[in-house]
Amino acid sequence: MSETVLSHTEQPAAPEAPETSNPPPARRSGTGLALLALLVGAAGVGVGGWGAWQVRQLQGNELGQAEHLQALNQRADALQQREQHLTTQLAGLPPASELEDRRRLVAQLQGDQQRLSQRLETVLGESRKEWRLAEAEHLLRLATLRLSALQDIASAKALVEGADEILREQSDPGAFAAREQLARSLATLNSTQQPDRTGLFLKLAAQREQVLQLSAQSPEFNSGADAMGALTADGDAGSRWSRWWGEISKYFQIDFNADDNVRPLLAGQSLNQLRLALSLTIEQAQWAALNGEEKVYNQALDDARSVLLANFNADNPQSKAMLDSLNKLAEQPVSVVTPDLSESLAAVQAYIQRRHLPAQAQGGKP
Repeated sequence: MSETVLSHTEQPAAPEAPETSNPPPARRSGTGLALLALLVGAAGVGVGGWGAWQVRQLQGNELGQAEHLQALNQRADALQQREQHLTTQLAGLPPASELEDRRRLVAQLQGDQQRLSQRLETVLGESRKEWRLAEAEHLLRLATLRLSALQDIASAKALVEGADEILREQSDPGAFAAREQLARSLATLNSTQQPDRTGLFLKLAAQREQVLQLSAQSPEFNSGADAMGALTADGDAGSRWSRWWGEISKYFQIDFNADDNVRPLLAGQSLNQLRLALSLTIEQAQWAALNGEEKVYNQALDDARSVLLANFNADNPQSKAMLDSLNKLAEQPVSVVTPDLSESLAAVQAYIQRRHLPAQAQGGKP
């Protein structure tokens, strides 16, 4: 019984378990609603921010479009002003018929100018040839002058070659005779040796510098003291005599076999005067070498050698070296027999006259 009563008493407690489990679903629904409201609020904030950004973008686009529209308006105004300016210029232009006449006149003027240019070029070409031939004649005259005045073979040869080059540029068979004569003159000039006048001038200048160093050389005697000492007897008396004779022989000596060619010693003003005379004769030789005066050159060198031989000791090394140098310089040529270029000049002048004859004959015809 008791078991049955207990079982009956426990049965009403069984339905209480579902009553205790109902409150949790109510709390979950409240949390979900809060989350949903939060999400909705966040979405609203995002939608509001996006809308504000879109409004700003639209405002910026409107400002840019307004500026672009203003620029387009300004460009349209500028185009309109340019169109008005072009319309004014077109209104001032002449009609099409007048433009055609002007174009025709311009074409005719260009044709006349081209023909005039061709004629002028032809005339100038002939004049240029005449000028070149006159230049060739002038070069030959200069070559003749250089040969006659300065005996300058190198310059004359260069001038003759220049004249021959001018005749070659003419490309005229009539210049054959003139060029043949020029070739003969060039062959003669090439076979003529040009003296080295500049080298002679510099060598003589070096000798002039050596003149200032010339000095008189005192004569030296060979002492016979040793011989005299050998002849004396041995001892103190002989040695004393030998020493005494050696000292005396330094100051004077008697030579009974002396040569007659005895020259006084030069010193002081006399030596300077001789140096000046020798320097002047060498300077005269320099002038003669530069000017091709062979007679003056040889005479000046002869005078210089005479001064050396007459007043300076020939045994002096300085005098002997200068004398040898002057003898070698006297053998060098300073003048040359220059060729005659008159025939070449006459041939070129004859060629120029033959070129003028046809033009004169054509000018004399009616």
